[in-house]
Amino acid sequence: MRVLARRINEGQQGITGLETAIILIAFVIVASVFAYVVLSAGLFSAQKAKEAVYGGMEETRSTIEIKGDVIAKMESGRVTMVYFTVGGRPGNEPVDFTDCSTGNNKVIISFSDQIQQLPTVNWTMQKLNTGNDDNLLDHDELFQITVDLSSTDNISPYDTFTLEVKPPVGAVLPIERTVPARVSQYVNLY
Repeated sequence: MRVLARRINEGQQGITGLETAIILIAFVIVASVFAYVVLSAGLFSAQKAKEAVYGGMEETRSTIEIKGDVIAKMESGRVTMVYFTVGGRPGNEPVDFTDCSTGNNKVIISFSDQIQQLPTVNWTMQKLNTGNDDNLLDHDELFQITVDLSSTDNISPYDTFTLEVKPPVGAVLPIERTVPARVSQYVNLY
């Protein structure tokens, strides 16, 4: 029996070394594929993170702000017009203030109060100081915005309302004001 077992195993000593080499090569190939997948996923996520950072920078670089007071025009005890001045921040990208009288407005102004919400209201723009003829609000320019609220319901003393100035790129500028009790024709809103 021993002689028979020796004869069976005599020619197979090199096969275990070959099997081990094949298994080792298979492990190396699987490990390299796994490493490639991990590196590709890492590069993809790094690219997405970079896009998110650039998107955030673009949003903050196109921000506008109120410069000065917000004034309301009162007629028969109700607000009909609101005036405010906007300006850009230093280092910001220009914001296109082509007004809605041409039908091509880029900036949307919406209105809301306790009773109603209007997704867009009519407004006009007047350039206060500018060095060019375009409608782009640069960082060193001021535009006076006149918002027509005559189509809204009665906005009277003690009422609080919100205007949202929404540029095409950048942060929304919310303007929340309360109409004071004593009113004249033009009222400074706080």
